[in-house]
Amino acid sequence: MTMKEAVTAHTVAYGRAAQQLSLKRNEFDLAVQLGHVRTVPGGVDGGRPRVATEEIERLRAAPDFPAGLRDRVRTVGTTSAAELASITGDRFTKLARTGHLTPATFYLNRYRTVVWLYVAGEVREFAARHPELLTGRLPAPVRARLDAGEDVRARNWRARRLGLLLRRADDPWAAAAAIASLLTSDQVAEVVGDPYERAHLDLLRPAPPHARPESLAARDIIDRLQVADDPDEIMWHRMSLALALEEARALRPAPRPDGTGHRLGQRPPDGHGRTGLLHRLRLGRRRVVRAG
Repeated sequence: MTMKEAVTAHTVAYGRAAQQLSLKRNEFDLAVQLGHVRTVPGGVDGGRPRVATEEIERLRAAPDFPAGLRDRVRTVGTTSAAELASITGDRFTKLARTGHLTPATFYLNRYRTVVWLYVAGEVREFAARHPELLTGRLPAPVRARLDAGEDVRARNWRARRLGLLLRRADDPWAAAAAIASLLTSDQVAEVVGDPYERAHLDLLRPAPPHARPESLAARDIIDRLQVADDPDEIMWHRMSLALALEEARALRPAPRPDGTGHRLGQRPPDGHGRTGLLHRLRLGRRRVVRAG
């Protein structure tokens, strides 16, 4: 049995898994992003992630399936989120802009305005944990940040997405590619001087979370949302990329035209991989901007 056959023998394709879990495609995507559905690599050819049959069986065996799984991935816009928290939409937006709630995803409406979506369960949990922020005047530090025009929704969404990508990364090169995806090509080049390493990172670049729209204007908006735009955020990712590269280079060099380097799809030897990198970078949800 080939490696590809071994991968597919006990796994289910992405779309088929969504059907078996009674989820719409966007719901399934979010379930994976939030860690409710665990995926496995698609094989040595870098194919789309798959879902183990035992993972599907585990989820389907839950007493609240499928309603419970659907509820955990239910998203709401600002108006519905404000209703869940029993506050006005304006107050909810202010809390989200200052990092008290993190968007899970977004879409562009007909006017090409970014509409942020939040996990309904997280909104309910926030309201239960922070009743002091739901009524009365907002704390002075929050008001000061709003007066300064602060809006960390996009930054927090990117941090959340990076956490997912790093959890999925099966070796330091994949982790480095995930970090590089949040920087512009010029910024990556300033950190990664070797063109072959840049080419390898580009090859491993994770797929965008949204399908690219036909409109060039809409595409530009989405592309800009996916890269860091704050000086501190850019600096953090540059430093993280440099750190990730150190670990990746120590493991193996990037492939080169002369055949040196590793074969694509080659697994790292035991004792190497993402664990040390994630611990050192301390990325993921802990890097989401928290309100003070």
